[in-house]
Amino acid sequence: MRKRPKRLRKGDTIGIIAPASPPNLEQLKRSLSFLEELGLSYQMGKSIENVYGYLAGTDEERLEDLHEMFADPNIAGIICAGGGYGSGRYTDKIDFQLMNECPKIFWGYSDITFLHTAMNLYSDIITFHGPMLASDVGKSSFEELSKKMFLQLFQPMELHYTEAVSPLTQVSSGIARGELTGGNLSLLASGIGTKYEVDTKGKLLLIEDIGEEPYRVDGMLNQLRHAGKLDAAAGFVIGDFLDADPKKRKVSLSLEEVFNHYLGNLGKPAVKGFKIGHCQPHFAVPLGADALLDADNLSLVILPGVE
Repeated sequence: MRKRPKRLRKGDTIGIIAPASPPNLEQLKRSLSFLEELGLSYQMGKSIENVYGYLAGTDEERLEDLHEMFADPNIAGIICAGGGYGSGRYTDKIDFQLMNECPKIFWGYSDITFLHTAMNLYSDIITFHGPMLASDVGKSSFEELSKKMFLQLFQPMELHYTEAVSPLTQVSSGIARGELTGGNLSLLASGIGTKYEVDTKGKLLLIEDIGEEPYRVDGMLNQLRHAGKLDAAAGFVIGDFLDADPKKRKVSLSLEEVFNHYLGNLGKPAVKGFKIGHCQPHFAVPLGADALLDADNLSLVILPGVE
């Protein structure tokens, strides 16, 4: 059984870090009132305003922020300011034992997928795939349902995703139960062949992405197929694929055809249309928690991520 981090309580302090690219500081500042609405205080990581090319400070600076937030007993949880690129550059230097000994809420998505996968592998803790402060919360487009998803951090609650949230489509029939894993497809693909490649055995694999044309999604799913990751999985939760229209080639397979080719004939449940990813609303989920995917009734139930 994975370690579930302790739930948040009003008055708790959240650590804010930028593990990848520099966040939009104006949007980050605007997001802070939302944390205050939740009754939380916050503490910024030292490198949050640093810029080192396309990175929010050097690898050492970003890693130090991550370690300090986990080690500080006054920090109840960590929420990432944004993604971009760079989380995978220092994963081999992370103190996973520290995280195992001091499990706490860790929340983000997109490039943060590389950290989720590594923590799930080597720290045995549940982490959260959810909207980030500068990238999402600080924008005027941030929706009410996305806000409500943060409440799962204050009270252990089962999450139920049905067509009441968004239209869903069956890609392959069946019912499967397993740990929810995955996240951003391009980050999952880039982990193949490393110590941080996603473990899909008997698990429900979540995939989402942004700005990737069908041929690119095809290539990444093919990589996962060759690595045995699709055969090993128990089922597939297909999240949002924003801005996936073909641009380079006028004649293209559709994204639906790509999903059908790779996931439609494995004899495992697969459902697409989940508003999980670079979208609004963004339905935040605990990675590492047990879940039940029912492709016949188009539903996903996920057990609580906190204790």
